[in-house]
This record gives sequence, structure tokens and C-alpha cells, in this order.
Amino acid sequence: MRKRAPYNRTIFWKFLLAYALFAVFGVIATASVIRSLVLTQVRTEQSERLYQFATEISNTYAVDLYDARTSIETVHTQLNAFSAYLAADVWIISPSGRVVVDSRRMIPENEEIIVEGFDPAERGNNYYSVGTFFGSFEEEVLSVYAPITADYRVLAYVVAHVPMSGIEARVDSFMKFCYIQLIIVLLLSLIILIFFAEMVYVPLRRITEATEQYAAGNMDYKVSAESDDEIGYLAATLSYMAGEIARSEEDQRKFIANVSHDFRSPLTSIKGYLEAMRDGTIPPEAHDRYLGIVLNETERLSKLSNGLLTLNNLNSQEMNMELSEFDIHAVIRDAVASFEGVCRARGITVDLILSEDVAVVRADKERIRQVLYNLTDNAIKFSQDHAVIKIETTASRGKLFVSVRDTGVGIPKEDLPHIFERFYKTDHSRGKDKKGTGLGLSIVRDIIKAHGENIDVISTVGVGSEFVFSLPMVETED
Repeated sequence: MRKRAPYNRTIFWKFLLAYALFAVFGVIATASVIRSLVLTQVRTEQSERLYQFATEISNTYAVDLYDARTSIETVHTQLNAFSAYLAADVWIISPSGRVVVDSRRMIPENEEIIVEGFDPAERGNNYYSVGTFFGSFEEEVLSVYAPITADYRVLAYVVAHVPMSGIEARVDSFMKFCYIQLIIVLLLSLIILIFFAEMVYVPLRRITEATEQYAAGNMDYKVSAESDDEIGYLAATLSYMAGEIARSEEDQRKFIANVSHDFRSPLTSIKGYLEAMRDGTIPPEAHDRYLGIVLNETERLSKLSNGLLTLNNLNSQEMNMELSEFDIHAVIRDAVASFEGVCRARGITVDLILSEDVAVVRADKERIRQVLYNLTDNAIKFSQDHAVIKIETTASRGKLFVSVRDTGVGIPKEDLPHIFERFYKTDHSRGKDKKGTGLGLSIVRDIIKAHGENIDVISTVGVGSEFVFSLPMVETED
């Protein structure tokens, strides 16, 4: 038997591992991808806001400064107000990199602040850049440019600086809500894991345990899966299969027991008589009589062997029915004729009540001949001497119904459901049919079923029995 999978290989643990990987990659994705997207969005919004104010400054105060319509002190005062409102440093810087105005402090006339390497072209088509602004800051800042123009030339630039740490702090504050949302999603998805364990994994474990019990031969083990879905249907089907296997094994045991019994009895008789003749217990002048008994027992063994072979062929999936069209009335007459000697000896009369002269059916002729032989043999065997047996045919709706009715001992009501079982014999039949094999009616049923038709029985104890089976008719031209 195959060993049970270790717990780390079960479907539950695989599902749990998938859940853990989902949680890990969810955190990684949130901490990297989502944070990067949020940072980009916040940075873009902040730069647009700064650019709007920088453009306003460049079009008003900064232009006035270069047109000599206002002083540096006045422009500084205005930039300082903007700086406090925007929480940003605002500079006016010349194309050569000299800081003209700094919103944070007044630059003395004798002090010159130069931004080394200042090159506005480095930002490309963007109106902002992220960095230390050519080494002017110790930390990264977001710098937004707005040119101051006059007569189609750039006089200077208004540059607003915001520390990236402040922007990242806003992003991190927003990310806290993302992490909380992720935790809530993971907790809610945990419900799915619990549901899976309760509704799928646990029933599957029960079904697995049941299959292990069945594989070990314990067909009485009951599997329970109280659900109306596919899992419940699987459990019910498995339990039904086990029951059918158990019944099949029981039938097999009965079959072997019956075969052994029916073979042992004639073999014991044959052995006993032959030993008695050999050691002189039976005198030579009685040998003929006992040899006749031995021949009868061997005939019984032959019938039993032939019956088993017939049943085996009928149950074989490779069995081919040799269907043909023939007159069943002729077959009935032939079957009855084969019992003429027995019927004459016992004074039994067989009445044929045939629907018409010719009734053509489509079936396997030889097997139907065997059906008629077995049913007629049964009727004669269980009828009293001088009884009347009736074989009747009736056509109806494309079917021909054949009835074999006797006035014999009948079959008890409790035995009727079992008479087509192999080796089954009623208590009444044991007294009448000591040489029977118990296979005749089983062969009859299997042959009729192989044709896709049915056979029924009606019987009353002390009155008689009637067997009726059907066959498909073939329309003939008049």
C-alpha cells in the first residue's frame, strides 16, 4: 500500500505555503512598487504646485527686479512670505549660477554666492530635478525651475527647493494606511484558508483514510462527508463502491462455496462407489448398477462445468452475440421434441399455443434455444406426473412474448427474488432436483439480458410457475 504523504507535502500545507508566499510578495509589492508609484505621484503634484508659484514669481516680482521697478529688499520680503507658505527655499539665480536672492536670508552686497556647475540644461525637458542641486544641499531636494524672460531671452531663474525627506515622510504616512489595508486583506483571506481546511481538506483526509481502509480489505469502513457538493458526492460514491465490492466479494465467496459443494458431492459418490467395487464391497454382479450411478454423477459434473463455462462466456465483455432472423416457433417445437421421451415416460403433456404459424425474431438462435431448453427442462422437472405444461407466444408492439407455464410445486414468495442467482435452490427444489446445478435460471437471465430484453416469473406454491421473456420481432411480408 502506498505510504501517506508527509504533512509538508499535503495539499493543505501547499495551500498554506501559497498563502505565506502571497503575504510575503504582497508586502514586498506594497513596500516597493506601490511606494514608488505613490512617491512619483506626490513628487509630481508637489512640483506642479511649486512650478505654479515659481512661474507667478518670475512673471511679477522677479521681472520687476530686473526692470528696476522694485528693490532686492522688496523682492526678498515677498519671497520670504512665499517660502514660509510653501515650506520651501526660493532662489533667484542668474544663468551663470550666482544666487541673486535667497528667501531665507538677505545676501550682503559684498558677498557673492555661486552655484558651481549650474547648468539648467541638465534637467532636459523637465521643469524639476531631484538631487543636491549641484552640491548646494547636503540632502536631496526637489528643485523646480521657472525662467525669468524678457525680450525673448532668459534673464535668470526662479528656483524653489523642497527637501525630499518631507515628501518621503508624506509618502510613508500614506503607506501606513496601505500596510493596514494589506493586513486586513490577509486576515480576510485567512478565512478562505480556514474554509478550505474545513470544507475541502478535512473531507479529503477522511476520504483518503477510507481508501486506505478499503485497500487494506476493510470494506465495512464508513466514510462521512456531510456536504451536498462534489466532495460529498465523491464520498457517497466511494462508500457505495465499497459496499458493491463487499457484496461482490460475498457473492464470490458464496459462488466458490457452492461450486466446491456441487463438485464435491458427485466426486465423493464416484470415489466411494469405485473404491467399493475395487475392494469387493460391491459384488461384481452389482457393478453394472453402480457404474450407471457413476455415469449419472459424471453427467452431473459435465452439466455443471458446461454451465460455468456458459456463464463465464455470457459475462465476458468480449462475448459476441450472433444475431440472426429466425422462426422462434420452429425452435420451440425442436426444444419440446427433445423432451419427448421424458414426457412420455411420465405422462406429461406439453401444449403449444402459438400466436401464428411463423414468428420471426432477431436474436442469437443457439442461445435462445438454450433458454427454451432450460425453461422446459425446469417445468418438466418440477411438475407432477401426468401434468400439463403450456408454452405460449403472444405478439404485441413489436415484441414477441414467450411464456412457459407449469402446474408444479411452485416457488415460495420469499425465494422469488433469488431464483435467478447462481447456485440458488429453494427448499422445494432440493427435494425434486437432486442433480440440478442451480445455474439454469441464471444462464437464462444472462442470455435474455444480453439481448437487451427482460424475463419475469409468476409463481404460487402448490399451483405452479410461469416464466415470461420477450424478444424483438421482425416484420415479415404477407
